[in-house]
Amino acid sequence: MTETTHQQSPRAGDGDRSPEYRLAQNALQGLRQDLFHDPFAYRPMGPRPTTGPLLRRLPTRMRTAAERLPHAVVGAIALLTLLIGAVSGSEPGGDARALLTGLLCALPVVATLTRPVGAFWLSIAVSPVTALLNGGGYDWPWMPGAFISHLTVLVVVALRTRPRTAVWMWVVTAAYAILSDIFIGGSYYYTNGGPMLVTSAFALLVVCLWHVRHTAQQEVTAQQTVTAQERSRRTLLEERTTIARELHDVVAHHMSVVAIQAEAAPYRVENPPEELERAFATIRENAVAALTELRRILGVVRAEDYEAPDAPQPTLADLDALLVNVRDAGLTVEKVVTGAVRELPPGVELSAYRIVQEALSNSLRHAPGASARVEIGYVLGGLGVRVVNAPVPQPSLVKPSPGAGHGITGMRERVAMLNGEMTAGPTGDGGYEVAVFLPVTAVNEGDA
Repeated sequence: MTETTHQQSPRAGDGDRSPEYRLAQNALQGLRQDLFHDPFAYRPMGPRPTTGPLLRRLPTRMRTAAERLPHAVVGAIALLTLLIGAVSGSEPGGDARALLTGLLCALPVVATLTRPVGAFWLSIAVSPVTALLNGGGYDWPWMPGAFISHLTVLVVVALRTRPRTAVWMWVVTAAYAILSDIFIGGSYYYTNGGPMLVTSAFALLVVCLWHVRHTAQQEVTAQQTVTAQERSRRTLLEERTTIARELHDVVAHHMSVVAIQAEAAPYRVENPPEELERAFATIRENAVAALTELRRILGVVRAEDYEAPDAPQPTLADLDALLVNVRDAGLTVEKVVTGAVRELPPGVELSAYRIVQEALSNSLRHAPGASARVEIGYVLGGLGVRVVNAPVPQPSLVKPSPGAGHGITGMRERVAMLNGEMTAGPTGDGGYEVAVFLPVTAVNEGDA
């Protein structure tokens, strides 16, 4: 079976077209899309956002009224153009033509509230009509009311659309001014096309700059939000990875002890039964398998540059050495232990040590010069840890350093891992308190 492939030949002239031609073609497509594609589509002006720093402080009723402020401004300008258009004709306010002129000037301004692009074309169409209705006027091609109306329409439509639409509206306005002077106005009228083009150019330039600044602010805000979320997620993952590494050292030690004892146990009994040997062999195989699986999982979360610590993981017995280091760093700290001190599971002691370490580090950073107190409570159902620092003394020579709150995230992860409870927040006197309870399941002697 033979397969035949037909290549589609390019259309004649596609490869010969210059970049200038393609640029002009794209420009005409933009003009068609912005000003000619469904220009009278219904696009009502929405309420003004009230999330700004000033509007958020207003009462609810005033904030609701502020949402319709743009509509009120457009309505006021429409009323102004109606009055100016009615009194600027050859017979100001004296006949129906003056009133019709005012209405024609106000109509495009009102139309910007619902059909912005259509309002622009309506303003272009109204301009020569108002000039012909007031033949005795000396302004061409825009009567005073039509001048204000068209300038308002350009600004409002540019605010509601995008900078490219503003550029095309100005180009069409310039073309209308030039053609009306050549073919209609003649040399008997004073032309105000120049003032219209200059004034509208400055107004639209300001609007375009506002668009660019507003778009940049939105992009920066969105990027900051994404960055904050990614930073929080990365911090959470890093903390969980750290906990996994530390627990590996704790669990691996105990599992290794189980495997060694299970292997040596049969040799401590003279003529052990076959069932006992099989039981110890099964225990050793499961312990070795658990160690292998634990190392495999840890290899997934461990960073490439991670180096295993040489020293064993710290426990509450190492807390005094930690307090000595903290005191050398300038923090006055005291330790209070209540209850009967006993040995706790390694994971609980490690987590309690890390929580105290992070809480004291936060005190050093955020409350320089203050004193701290560490309370360790051994209770029947678990271990209580409380670290509280006093407020920063005033005046203070050392300023608190800003923090991202990652330490609190790590504490909560450790507490959640052990199904504990944690509260953290400022105290009534201006200090800060971290209180943690880590449950410990009691082991009966008969279950050991």
